Amino acid sequence: MRDLTIAIDGYSSCGKSTLAKEIAQEMNYVYVDSGAMYRAVTLHMLNKGILKDGAFITDQVVRELDNVEIRFKFDSSAGRSETYLNGENVEKDIRTLAISKQVSAISAIPQVREKLVFIQQELGAKGGVIMDGRDIGTVVFPNAEVKLFMVAENDIRAQRRFLELKNKGEVLSIEDVRKSIARRDYLDMNREISPLRKAEDAIEIDNSELTEEEQLALAITIIQDKIKTVETAN
Repeated sequence: MRDLTIAIDGYSSCGKSTLAKEIAQEMNYVYVDSGAMYRAVTLHMLNKGILKDGAFITDQVVRELDNVEIRFKFDSSAGRSETYLNGENVEKDIRTLAISKQVSAISAIPQVREKLVFIQQELGAKGGVIMDGRDIGTVVFPNAEVKLFMVAENDIRAQRRFLELKNKGEVLSIEDVRKSIARRDYLDMNREISPLRKAEDAIEIDNSELTEEEQLALAITIIQDKIKTVETAN
C-alpha cells in the first residue's frame, strides 16, 4: 500500500511537533512543521518592518509574500529538520514568545494561508508525510488516512511552555505564559479562515499525564491499526 498521510492538530503547547517528529523518525516519514512556516512568515514581516507591535497593513503583508521562501533541511547532527527563511536558518528565531504572540494574526490573513497551504499540499501529495498544525486534518489534508487531535490541561500546557522559554533564556512569569496561551487559543478558534477545530474523524489524545514515550506508543498503535484496516479493505 502507499505510504500514509498523517495529520496532527491541536492546541499550542500540547506536544504536537514533538510527537510528529518522533513518528516521522519511527516510520521513516517526512516531517513538515506547518506552524514553523507561519512563524517564519511572521518573522519576515517583523524584520521588514511591516509588522510592528502587533499591527500591520494587510496589503503590505500580501505584497511581501512573493519575497518569502520557506524550506526545511534535515540537520543530521541535531537529528531534526530545521526551518530556513530565504536561505537562512531561523529555527531559533521563530520559537520566541514575541513570534508566538503575533503569529495568529498573520496566519489569519487569507492570502498567507493560501500560499502556505499550497506548499504544504505539494509536500504531502505522494504520502509518507506527517504534518502538524491547527487545520491540517480539516483543510490541508482532509483526506488524510490518520488524523490525531492533541489536547492537554491548561495549567500543564502553561507549565510546559514556561519551562521551554526559560530554557531559552526568556524570563517570564507563569501568568504571562498562561495569558499568552489563552489568547492564542482564542484567536486560533475564532479566526474567520480555517479556525482550529477537531476533524470529525480525528482521534483525540489527551497527553496531560502521558510521558513522551507513552504518547508515541499510543500514536503508533493507532497508526498500525489504521494500516491493518486499509490493507483489509483492499
